[in-house]
Amino acid sequence: MAREIRTVGVVGLGTMGAGIAEVFARNGVTVVGVERDDAAVARGRGHIEHSTDRAVKRGKLAVEEQQALFDRVTFATSMDALADCDLVIEAVVEQLELKRDIFAALDKVVREDAILATNTSSLSVTEISVATQRPRRVVGMHFFNPAPVQEFVEVIKTVVTEPDVVEAVSELARRLGKSPVVAADRAGFIANALLFGYLNHAVSMVESRYATREDVDAAMRLGCGYPMGPLALLDLIGLDTAYEILDTMYKQGRNRLHAPSPIIKQMVTAGLLGRKTGRGFYTYESADSPVVVDDELTPTAVGDQVKTRDIKQVAVIGSGTMAVGIVEVCAKAGYDVLYVARGTEKVAKVRSGLERSLEKGVQRGKLSAEERDAALGRITGTSKLDDLATADLVIEAVVEELSVKQALFETFDEICKPGAVLATTTSSLPVIDLAMATKRPADVVGLHFFNPAPVMKLVEVVSTVSTSPEVADTAAAFAVALGKHPVRCGDRAGFIVNALLFPYLNDAVRMLEAHYAGVDDIDTAMKLGCRLPMGPFELLDVVGLDVSLAIQRTLYLEFREPGFAPAPLLEHLVTAGYLGRKTGRGFRDYS
Repeated sequence: MAREIRTVGVVGLGTMGAGIAEVFARNGVTVVGVERDDAAVARGRGHIEHSTDRAVKRGKLAVEEQQALFDRVTFATSMDALADCDLVIEAVVEQLELKRDIFAALDKVVREDAILATNTSSLSVTEISVATQRPRRVVGMHFFNPAPVQEFVEVIKTVVTEPDVVEAVSELARRLGKSPVVAADRAGFIANALLFGYLNHAVSMVESRYATREDVDAAMRLGCGYPMGPLALLDLIGLDTAYEILDTMYKQGRNRLHAPSPIIKQMVTAGLLGRKTGRGFYTYESADSPVVVDDELTPTAVGDQVKTRDIKQVAVIGSGTMAVGIVEVCAKAGYDVLYVARGTEKVAKVRSGLERSLEKGVQRGKLSAEERDAALGRITGTSKLDDLATADLVIEAVVEELSVKQALFETFDEICKPGAVLATTTSSLPVIDLAMATKRPADVVGLHFFNPAPVMKLVEVVSTVSTSPEVADTAAAFAVALGKHPVRCGDRAGFIVNALLFPYLNDAVRMLEAHYAGVDDIDTAMKLGCRLPMGPFELLDVVGLDVSLAIQRTLYLEFREPGFAPAPLLEHLVTAGYLGRKTGRGFRDYS
C-alpha cells in the first residue's frame, strides 16, 4: 500500500509553481517552497497572496483559512530545506538541462524513499529521471494552469517508474480534489498532444490569410462551444511556451502537424509572447492584462464602407431540419420567406414543423404570440421552383450530394432574376463546383449555418475565387441581420470549424488506437484539462462516426496531408456499423 504523502516540496514559485504550492496548502498538506533567491521567494509568495486574496474577496476562502494556508507553507532559498519532504515537485521553466540539474541536486538532499516529480508539460520525464540515482522514484505530475482551479492532473509514468509511486501520486491528486489520469511518457502526454496540433493548425490558417484571427477564434467558440478561441488561448499560454511544446513534440514524433508554424518562432523572436508581454496574436491593454484593444489588424464592423445588395425576399430550398431552421430564423428576423419542398405533402409538413417550433418559443417565453403570428405570416410554401423568380437571396439546403446540388444551381440560373444572390449551406462540398454550374459564379456564395439553426450563432460565409466582394459582403450583412455572427473564409474543405475540429478528433482516435490511453481518460483530459464541452469520443458518437469519417476523408483528399488520413480504427468501426449514438454503439455502448 502506498505511503501517504504529508509534506511536499515545490521547486520554482513562478505562476505555475506558486499555484501548485497553493493547491497543496489549501488541502492540508505541509509545503516547502524553494526559489533561487530572496527576491524570487518574495515574488512567489506574492503570487499566492494575490490568488488567495481574490478567493477571499469572492467568498471562496475565509480569512482564517487563508492564514492557515500560509501557516502550512515554508519558503526557502536552499534545497536543503527539502530534506524531509515525502514528495518534491519541480515547476521551473521548460528547459531540459535546468530540470536535470535540479533533479541531480535533489538526489543528494531528499530521503531515499522520497518521490521526485516534474510538472513538465512536454519534456521527456525519462530523460529528466536519469539525472538521478533513483529513476524508479521519478514521475510526472502535470498540473494545468491555473492550478487552484483546473481539476485535471496528468500522472506520467516512465518504463521504470514503480507502481507504488504512481499510485501514491494519483491518490495525492485525488486528495487535492483533482481527477488524475495515468499516461505513459510520450511527447505532449494526452491533453497537449491533442491540443497543440489543433492550435498549430489554427495558426497556419491565420498565417496563410485564409481567415482572420477574430474569425478563427469566433468560429471555434460559437461553432464548438469552446471557452476560448485558439489564438486567444495561445496568447494566454504564451507563444514561447507553445513553441517549446510544439518543437519538443515534433522532435519526438516527427509529425509534420506538430512542426511549429513559422510565424510562432518569428513572434517569439520579436518578443510578442502573448498576454504576458501585452502583445501576441492580439494586442492587450498592458502586460498581463486580459483586455484586448484594437490594433492595425482589427477588422472594421460588417457594413462599414461596403456595398451590399438589398435583400427583401429570401427563398430556402429543402424540407430537412436545417432548411426548416433557416426558414424560421429568416422569418423571425423580419424577412419574407418562400420555402420550396418536393410535393404538397412535404410543403404541409414543413409548415406544421414551423408552427410547432414557433409555438414552443411562445411557451418558453422567448417569443410573443404576436411575434409568432407575424413570423408565420411572412412564410409561404410552394412545390414549384419557378416561384423563385422574385427572390433576392436563394439558399439551397438539400442533401449533401454534389450532383443534386449542381442540378439545382443550374435551375437557379434559369429562373432567378439578375442580381439575386445564390447561396449553399453545404458543410463539405466545394462551393466553386456549384458556382460553375451557373453562368453567374460571381453571385454564388457559401452560407454554412450550424445545427440547430435557430440556436447556433455561427454562420461561415464562404467565398470562392469567383465570388464578388459585394456578394460576400451581402451574405455577411444578411447573417448579422439574422442575429448571427458571420465568419469569412475561402472555399476549402472543412472551411474553418470542421477543418480544425476533425483532425483533432482523428488524432484522438489514433491515440486510442495506439493503446496510449483509453476512451474515458482521453475524454476526461480534454474536458477537464482544456475545458472543452465534450470529450472527443463523446463528440464523435454524437456527430456519427460515418459522418466524421466522410469529413476526414474529404480533408485528406483536399490537403493530401498524411496526418489527416482517417485513423484505421475509425474506418473499421464504421464498416462494422458502429456509428455512435444513432446505432446504439460507437466508441461507447449505448444499449
